[in-house]
Amino acid sequence: MLTITHLDHLVLRVIDLRTMMSFYQEALGCSVEKVQETLGLYQLRAGSALIDLVPVDGPLGAKGGAAPAAEGRNLDHFCLRVDPFDADAIIAHLRACGADPAPVASRYGAEGQGPSIYVSDPEGNVIELKGPPDP
Repeated sequence: MLTITHLDHLVLRVIDLRTMMSFYQEALGCSVEKVQETLGLYQLRAGSALIDLVPVDGPLGAKGGAAPAAEGRNLDHFCLRVDPFDADAIIAHLRACGADPAPVASRYGAEGQGPSIYVSDPEGNVIELKGPPDP
């Protein structure tokens, strides 16, 4: 039997690499971990995990078929644990980066019930920013 310890990485197929790189670096604070341009693979560090961006017109991205769009996204959402979690500061920062975050709400996650904020990246992928569990 397998024992999962944490999210290692996720891969998003993207249309506008420059805009997406900017959002994940500036709005979410991810850093560039590794770039493999010949493959069309751009890996960003998100805590202990990686978020891979793969342009749909690159070697890897072309293998995935049609580009993500309103009619068919690559996923429903993914969740990033944020610490410290200051909802007002997070929302203000995201707005300053041009994003439109949803209000903070209490949701259940891997650590239990606690605060979270949904925000969409420039290509419509939904990200949940999760705080610590309620006491």
